[in-house]
Formats: sequence, C-alpha cells, structure tokens
Amino acid sequence: MTDSVIAALIAGTATLSASFLQFRSAALRDRGQPGAAARRKLRWQRILLLVLVTASAASGFAVSQWLTNGERVASAELQKELQSRIAEVTHTAGELEATRAAERSEIETGVLRRIGTDGVTVAATVPPCRASAATATPATAGATATASAPAADPPTAGGPAVSAACTEAEAIPVTLCATIPASATVTEVALFSRPADTDTPWNTSRFLPGQAAAEARFAEKYSESTPESGSRQVCQVFAHWSAEHARAVRVLVRYTL
Repeated sequence: MTDSVIAALIAGTATLSASFLQFRSAALRDRGQPGAAARRKLRWQRILLLVLVTASAASGFAVSQWLTNGERVASAELQKELQSRIAEVTHTAGELEATRAAERSEIETGVLRRIGTDGVTVAATVPPCRASAATATPATAGATATASAPAADPPTAGGPAVSAACTEAEAIPVTLCATIPASATVTEVALFSRPADTDTPWNTSRFLPGQAAAEARFAEKYSESTPESGSRQVCQVFAHWSAEHARAVRVLVRYTL
C-alpha cells in the first residue's frame, strides 16, 4: 500500500476508536437508567455509531482514492515530460550529427576542389634505353616514383662502355597514373619532360600528346580506369629511346567537381 492509503487507514481507525469509546461511555452511564427513554437513547447511539463507521470508511476510501489519483496524474505528467525531453535530446543529437556530416563533406569537397585546381602531379625518372632491355616488361610509375636504371652494358676490352642505340619500337614505355575523385571531370592533362641532369623549368619543357622530341614521346591520348572506392586513375604512357641520357618526366592532371 502507498503512504496515502496507510495514512487514510490510520485516520479512519482513530475515528472509529474514538467513536467506539464515546459510545461505550454513554452506554455505561445509561445502564443504570431503566425505561423506554434509555432504550431509545441507546438505539440512537448505535445508529449514530453505525453512521459514523460508514462515513469514516467512505471518507477514508475517498481520500485514499483522491491521493492515489493525484499521484497517478503527477507520475503520468512526469513520465510525459521525461519522454518529451528524451525526444528533444534525440532530435538535437540527430541535427548535430547531420550538421557535422554536412560540414565534413563540405570541407572535403572544398579541399578536393583546390587540389583539382592546382592539379595532381606524378613524376618519374626514365633511364637511358638499352637495346638489350627492349624485351623487358613495361614499368608503371606511381606518384613521385622514380624508375630504376638497368645495369650498364659491360665495358669493352681496352675502352669505355659503348651504349647500343635504341629505336622507338625498342623503348620501354612508362605509365604514369594520377588518382582523382570518381565524380571529377578532367579539364587538363599537362605533359612535361626534360633531361634528368638539368634544371630546366618545367613550364619550358612541355610536350604535346603524341609529340616526338629528343627521342621521347607521350601517347596521343590518356586513359582512365574504372571508378573504385570513390576514386579513379588518369594514366599517360611515355616512351624514351635515347641511349645517351636519362629523362625526368612529369604529368599534371587538373579536374573539376
């Protein structure tokens, strides 16, 4: 039982006890007075006691129900308010997470756009061509990768090493690939090549696709790989058949989002 019901029971018991004591005292006083008047008085006292008992029980029950109902209403209101606060906190947390995700996506997109404007650069150093290496497997250069030179031809007896001349068909092609976002649109693929032992500015060493110069040539068209994991590759093939010098090669890819 709740505290309100216990309090009502205590109050009702006290009222009944007081009424019973008063009735008992009156009965003892009237016992020595025989006659019809005494019996009527005793009868009315009993009726009054019965009324008091009934009224006490009814009032106690009504009070307990009123208190219990008030507690139920207060508990329901408290639970409703608590659920409202939980829903509000959940909604706020969802909005905050969505805002963070949107800001993160916007920042990442801004960074990728700046990179696309500046361009993605890949470079490699291609060693001199050796006719004996003409059947070797083509190499693929990654970002800022440098191809290793094959072993030099053994020196001839009594003289310096002699390099065998190569033709374009014997040149070992190098593929340079730049990684860009899968949704990007390529706007420019700039090609550069210069002797590896010089510091000639890159902007003066630009090649056109398919242009042959200084025993070197870029392919006429670049290729693109299939998008995977949110990115794709833009690749350009370079061939170098000079037996005299190594060449530094550079590919710059610009894109937009």
